Order: sequence, then structure tokens, then C-alpha cells
Amino acid sequence: MTSRQRLRTLIARQTPDRTGFWLGNPDPATWLIYHDYFHTKTPEDLRLLLRDDFRWIGPQWTSSTYAQPGAQSLDIIHKFPKKSHGDPGPLASCESVQQVHDFPWPVPGPLDFTETLATLRAAGNYYRASGFWTPFYHDVMDLFGMENYLVKMYENPDVVHAATDHVCQYYFDANELFFTAAGNEVDAFFFGNDFGTQLDCIISPELFDEFVMPWFKRFTDQGHRHGHQVILHSCGAIHRVIDRLIAAGVDCLHPLQAKAAGMAAESLQEYKGRIAFLGGVDTQYLLVHGTPADITADVRRIQKLLGPHLIISPSHEALLPNVPGANVQAMAEAATA
Repeated sequence: MTSRQRLRTLIARQTPDRTGFWLGNPDPATWLIYHDYFHTKTPEDLRLLLRDDFRWIGPQWTSSTYAQPGAQSLDIIHKFPKKSHGDPGPLASCESVQQVHDFPWPVPGPLDFTETLATLRAAGNYYRASGFWTPFYHDVMDLFGMENYLVKMYENPDVVHAATDHVCQYYFDANELFFTAAGNEVDAFFFGNDFGTQLDCIISPELFDEFVMPWFKRFTDQGHRHGHQVILHSCGAIHRVIDRLIAAGVDCLHPLQAKAAGMAAESLQEYKGRIAFLGGVDTQYLLVHGTPADITADVRRIQKLLGPHLIISPSHEALLPNVPGANVQAMAEAATA
């Protein structure tokens, strides 16, 4: 099997020739360390060396996407100075739906996908995960400030719904433009919203149903309508809502934050056969402090518990410089053996 065939097969919960492997998306400083350790020059050189099956090629991080006159991004949300999620955002004082509508919301406008499409076409027989990252949950939270966001869910839910609609409609329209242009160059709609903390979901399942799931279902349906598998990135302890995510159409769950409550491979076994898994190798302790032998043993454990519909990968994709190259090598070799 090619890497593309392998991952499409296992995410469809059919029988692959082996479990998959994704290095993740290391921090820029980490790439320098790994190139020195592995004697490589580019990220693609290292991915080829490690037999990485997965290529993450998203349009919103490509500088040319917004090059055309009139094109806008949702970066307007992040132009307001904040030091923490709890700081009030520009919608913190909104008490009416009209005030939300009056905010200067961007529209996707004419977007230029030339660079992203060229990268997708040059990816070869590797699995292509793409689409706008669509972090609508975080964006709405930033617009209000975390505490304001959570309080308004109870005190002024219509205002929260209105802001959510504006943010989500932007991403929906942008993804529609992109998926139409990309066609079958894309294998999966890969998007991310961290719904959990180390201990539990940020909001209750009931609030999740009201404020997250309606648009979340529209996004998964959108990916499927364009013929793509759907991969959700959500850090944290999200065990209480995984059934909902599966019902909404998620095909594969990432990154399986191993040290978060209820997210160890043993706990996730109950979902085998209903969803594929991507991640699971602990980045909070094991990959930092373990030996290569420890890493190999853990990969074998995760494969036994969650395979064969499994892509071995770090439990957070942004590998930091404290993860030694030797441990990455052990993870890759065990995953692709």
C-alpha cells in the first residue's frame, strides 16, 4: 500500500497493511535539532526518512491565500491585545444580538489557493489532510474572553449564538471555496478545537450540545459532502463527548492526550471499530524523559489496544525541543515496522 492508500483504508476502518505514522508538526526550534540529529536538510527529507504517511497542507497558513484585494481572514479576532484567554475580548460588553451583528466581521472574499493547490499536487502518494483549521470554539472564546464566554452561555445565550454563527459562517464559506477548488487532491478535512482541559471538558455535555454541536455537525457534513474523511484535533480530557463526536461524523480523533483524564489508550478501547485514532504517544512525560526502549514498548502497547485503525503519532503534534531525536526515531521505527 502507498501511504495515501494506507491511511484512507484505516480511517475508513478497513484493514490496512500496518498502522500509520505521523511525526506531527514540530516547533520551528525542534526542526533544527532534528535536522542535526538525523542529518537532514528539510522537513520533507526527515518525513521520508521516518516513513511518515501524513502530510498536513492547510490553506490558511499560506501567505498567498489572502493576497487578492478584498480578501480577509479572521485574524481580526487576534488583533486585540490580550495576555490570557481570560482577558475580556472585543465582544465582552455586548448585551444584544444587534451589537454582535455590528462588529466589523470579515468575509472570506476572493481567496487565492494557488500555492496550497500546488503543494497538494506535489505531495505524491502521501495522505493529504487539509482545509481551514476552523478553531471556532477558541475564536468565539477569544472574542468574549473565557469567563465572559462561559457566563454569557447562561445569562445571554442569544449573544453567544450570534457570535458563533458569524465565526462559523466565515469558516464554512472559506472551506467551501477551498474544497471546491481542491477536489480530490484532499483526503481529509482536518480541523481543530480543544474542547478539554487536563481533567475534563471545558463545558458540560449539555452546553456542548447547545453551543458547539450544531455548527460542528455542519462542518463534518461539509467535509463528507466533498468526499473527504474528517479528522478532529481536540486536546484534553474529552472522553465525555466522544460519543457525540462520533455521532456527528468524525472519522478519526487526534491527538489522544495520553495523560489527560480518561484519554489513555485503555480508556479509548471502548470506541474501537467506531472511529479511527491518530496520536497517543505521550508528549508530557514519556517522549521527553523515556528511553528509546520505553518508546518502542509504548508504541507496541498502543497498537495492541487501539489498532489496526490507528496512526501512531505524538499526543500533541507540536513537538518541543525537549523531545530527543532518538525517541522520535524509536517511535517511527516501532510504528512502521
